Amino acid sequence: MKKIINQVQKRGNLDLWDIVRFQILIYCHFNRVNIPDSDLECLTLLAMNGESELTSFCNAACNDEQRDRDHNLKYEKEIFKSPQCVRNSINRVENKSLIKKTGKGKKKINVTSTMKIQTLGNIFVDIRLLRKDEPQEN
Repeated sequence: MKKIINQVQKRGNLDLWDIVRFQILIYCHFNRVNIPDSDLECLTLLAMNGESELTSFCNAACNDEQRDRDHNLKYEKEIFKSPQCVRNSINRVENKSLIKKTGKGKKKINVTSTMKIQTLGNIFVDIRLLRKDEPQEN
């Protein structure tokens, strides 16, 4: 008796922001890590910028009018109202082991290497998933 497998194929093109965000979502889903959308946006921005000085990143992720200094990062996005709100988000994701902080004084932050997020060049995400029915006993 042949087993029937229902196959679903999805293909598409995403811009850099969306493909990085998607990789983070997949990691969080597989590892059962729940994060709010704003923290996901913050992680996406951090992954795209790579290792960043904490204060600089906090200013790149907040409202222009609330920034307390300039930043030198390639990507910026208004995710939070103030640098303090960004710091709060950083602390939440750090408690979930999604980022690492290094250094004293001017701390550096980056997404954890276990996430294996690709942000450079052409990116092809190949995910294969299978759900098998358990044999039913009669």
